[in-house]
Amino acid sequence: MKKTVGIFIFDNAEVLDFAGPFEVFSVTSELNNFELFDVFTVAKTKKAISAINGLSVNPKYDFNDCPKVDILILAGGDGTNQAIQDQEIIDWIAKTDQETEITMSICSGSRFLAKIGALDNNPYCTHHLVYEDMEKLVPSGKTITDKRYVQSNSKTYTSGGISAGIDLSFHIVEKIHGKKTVEKTAKYMEYIINEA
Repeated sequence: MKKTVGIFIFDNAEVLDFAGPFEVFSVTSELNNFELFDVFTVAKTKKAISAINGLSVNPKYDFNDCPKVDILILAGGDGTNQAIQDQEIIDWIAKTDQETEITMSICSGSRFLAKIGALDNNPYCTHHLVYEDMEKLVPSGKTITDKRYVQSNSKTYTSGGISAGIDLSFHIVEKIHGKKTVEKTAKYMEYIINEA
């Protein structure tokens, strides 16, 4: 059955944090008759967001019309510092997380997971420059600095900085659809997958 993949974006999100996973999940679906994933972006409003370095992106959905999300991807970037101060964003992430099969953060998107309590007493990784801040946001969390991604709890995953989100995305695809599906996508993308 096709799974929905919702990628949360916001002003000053890191481009590869959302574009990398978007490519992995959408290309995987494309190479399999568009039957595996329905991938889309979602933001607080439908107004274009300005990602890091000025890339303008139009979110497909906003908080009011977003369909049910099976796999939630939380991008990172400098904008997470502002976004975690917005209670409406945190409430939407917390509510959506309750209904997902998998929730994953890329880079400093881990700040969102810290704010909703998903990393309390759990292992996590993030961008190497964000650990110090994360230790304040989630003092009980266990930092894993030598992995590209880790499983934090039964359905929550975190990845290291930026490009590590691509590796985590491949890991999730393999978990759901197996190694052959992943190999087909990686070959098409000409990407060498890094293990955790």
